[in-house]
Amino acid sequence: MELKAFFSHVNVALDKALNLKLPTEVSAYLRIGCCLVGCDITDGNAEHLKREHSLTKPYQGVGNQWDFWGSTLVTSSYVRLTPDERSKQGSIWNTVPCYLKDWEMHVQFKVHGSGKKNLHGDGIAIWYTKDRLHPGPVFSNNAHFHGLAVFIDTYSNDDSTDRSFPYISAMVNNGTVSYDHGKDGRSSELGGCSADIRNRDFDTYLAIRYSRGRLTVMVDVDDKNEWKECIDIGGVRLPTGYFFGASAATGDLSDNHDVISMKLYQLMVDHTPEEENLDWTKIEPSVSLFKSPKDNIDDPTGNFRGTPLTGWKVFLLLLCALLGIVVCAVVGAVVFQKRQERNKRFY
Repeated sequence: MELKAFFSHVNVALDKALNLKLPTEVSAYLRIGCCLVGCDITDGNAEHLKREHSLTKPYQGVGNQWDFWGSTLVTSSYVRLTPDERSKQGSIWNTVPCYLKDWEMHVQFKVHGSGKKNLHGDGIAIWYTKDRLHPGPVFSNNAHFHGLAVFIDTYSNDDSTDRSFPYISAMVNNGTVSYDHGKDGRSSELGGCSADIRNRDFDTYLAIRYSRGRLTVMVDVDDKNEWKECIDIGGVRLPTGYFFGASAATGDLSDNHDVISMKLYQLMVDHTPEEENLDWTKIEPSVSLFKSPKDNIDDPTGNFRGTPLTGWKVFLLLLCALLGIVVCAVVGAVVFQKRQERNKRFY
């Protein structure tokens, strides 16, 4: 774990270094050196960067590979989804569908404004969905979406919540569930964490990794160049051919919601022949939960509790329990026999 954290630290540092516009040769040598040592651990390498799905300065792909909508303003330094004004909505979407089975998205962003504590909102969402540029009530996107959403919610709508905001959560939807703003999405979230991302003197980072049915969300919000795990969920099924995007919204309260970069990396993962022959575009977005997402209502942490107990898992658990009972019985019998022999010596 320490080695993994080290390379994650190096990767974030390189991302930040590249944003300082170092010479191309310097950046290349840094990337190659890092890859030679730890390319199996860190996937933020230049050769794995998929430029057709990435948004980077000076945003030359905007208007070609990226479309924007609403209040979105594209400058040379950032893409501002909403200004610090009330009732604004904005989004930016990749025009190229992603057919990678395993990927990792790094988002560099900044949320800031004049609002004091608890007087700001509403937040940003990062999307991987079937449809794009489909405005709606969920951070300016469609409520009944198909795919994955990671929400960075900066305002608590539920007065009874015991969570600290801003709060990051994830949701997978097949179009049948709607994000509940009144409860801050608690009934449909798969996991989450609090993250102090607002009005920082530095940029903040979010990493979303999807590989082999596992969704992991990590954050770097303390300017320490290291990832901290926020969400780790197994049993996730996402199709290929969906679109990446980011959106934000303000209501009665507001903030500047800025995206500085979105970098998509291909993860080099081997799949079985059966997986390779599967039509990944036909997969239905889903998550195999041990409990329904609605059970998170009674869980103050909102954390995911594991993957389901399928038939063979139940069998293995019962087998282990039976073996444990047998071992305990044998040990008990041996101990009892030893005591009996010891007692006979005193007669």
